[in-house]
Amino acid sequence: MPVQKTSGYLAGQLLIAMPQMRDPRFVRTVIYICAHTAEGAMGLVINREFEGLTFPELLDQLGIEPGPGSEAIRIHLGGPVEGGRGFVLHSTDYAHETTMVVDQQVALTATIDVLKAMSSGEGPRTSLLALGYAGWSPGQLDAEIRENVWLNVAADSDLVFGMDIERKWERAIQKLGIHFGSLSGDAGHA
Repeated sequence: MPVQKTSGYLAGQLLIAMPQMRDPRFVRTVIYICAHTAEGAMGLVINREFEGLTFPELLDQLGIEPGPGSEAIRIHLGGPVEGGRGFVLHSTDYAHETTMVVDQQVALTATIDVLKAMSSGEGPRTSLLALGYAGWSPGQLDAEIRENVWLNVAADSDLVFGMDIERKWERAIQKLGIHFGSLSGDAGHA
């Protein structure tokens, strides 16, 4: 039975880095927020590919036989925290006892079982594999949003799971109905 998280705050939303983001780890990133409570927040960067490791190579390191189609699965750089830890953001058609359901369309699993299922073609219909995550301490994300560091927008499957990584940031901003050239770095102004 999947673990159902308590709903709250920005879970299931996308964070979009403002154009003036100074932290090089987050410049032009789009982050899917998996959990956001009074205790903090956790999300996965969905528009940065992890360089230097393929899914078949990862499976080999874990002693899992790569199945057909394994070459097509890309690994994302999920964020700067725990870079050696893997997370699979996926459609809710797959569930493991440790799966955390984010909302009706998206769940998160961080066990080797989901990688085995993906390798054998029995995994979720749609998925995004990431190494590492982005994390915020209590109140930190809320403060950054007030400081105009991030915008947020409702997530959709195409943005989250789409293969066009290079355009996700612009597409997420366009989803807000604004042109990114008109965004201001001053708090309270768009």
